[in-house]
Amino acid sequence: MIELLIAMEGGSENLGWAVAGTLVDVEGPLGTFTFPATIAQSRLLFVAGGTGIAPVRAMLDHALRVHPSSKISLLYSTRRSDEFAFVDELRVHEYAGRLELQQTVTRDDSAEWGGRRGRIARSDFEAVLHEPASTLCFVCGPSSLVSESAATLRELGVPDALIRSDRWDRATG
Repeated sequence: MIELLIAMEGGSENLGWAVAGTLVDVEGPLGTFTFPATIAQSRLLFVAGGTGIAPVRAMLDHALRVHPSSKISLLYSTRRSDEFAFVDELRVHEYAGRLELQQTVTRDDSAEWGGRRGRIARSDFEAVLHEPASTLCFVCGPSSLVSESAATLRELGVPDALIRSDRWDRATG
């Protein structure tokens, strides 16, 4: 089974054609942003911005199944609180003690959102990065989030070899 995470810009698109059994063309997998076959680290940190949660979720799910004793953290940012994909599933893992989840929104000024606002910052990393020198990190999202996250991780002592990333720009991805 294949699951798709589709970001709708502007809300005018109609996915009425997307019913069970509809054939779609799929290309890939592409790229090198993958979970390694083996890991030596007992701590994992995932950072996702927007639809960057799609590959992160797949790796997170794999890590939870194959490496259940790993200490896993997730920093997850979206523009608005209604854009958090898979949040109920992630909270189940959080409540079960299998995942340390930190969420933030960058453009949501609604009163319903009681969580953190603003871009993922150094303090967010400090809250979940317990052993920087031995934490395997995965960062996926817009180019600015990936660049800033990688720089912050390095500043906090994560070696380059333990930072894996995938990025895109609005114009291209």
